[in-house]
Amino acid sequence: MLVFSHVAANQGNIMRIRKTRMHSWLLLGLLLALPGVARADCPGGLPGDPAVTVQLFFGRNIKGGGTVDEAAWKDFLAVSVTPRFPAGLTVLDGYGQWRQRATGRVIAEPSTIVLIVTEPSSENWAKFQAVRDDYKKRFSQESVGLVSNQACASW
Repeated sequence: MLVFSHVAANQGNIMRIRKTRMHSWLLLGLLLALPGVARADCPGGLPGDPAVTVQLFFGRNIKGGGTVDEAAWKDFLAVSVTPRFPAGLTVLDGYGQWRQRATGRVIAEPSTIVLIVTEPSSENWAKFQAVRDDYKKRFSQESVGLVSNQACASW
């Protein structure tokens, strides 16, 4: 799991936050899918349309040794991420830390952050989860971090 050092280590709180976020996503998706439910405008007359900004945190170390090299990363991006979010995304190099569950040891590793601004929907949530699952399976990862925020977006 890729977590920055300022995040609380209390696993119980983290799990409650994850469940709350998942339930919020599901509720939002259900509300948006209902006929006649209008989306709220951006507050304060801000330009743009309601959106979500999602950050995905991909650790680049592989369990058992080695790293996800640039060629493997670009292939994953082209096969798993871009087809699901063809409207656009931003890829940033990073450095992350996370606490190993079994030992409590802090592990540091290179990471890649993918930033996607998109429409809030249950369909998009499913796409994000599929990307996370693909990466975990392909590169033997324990998890892929996801942070979402409500936003107003215009292009």
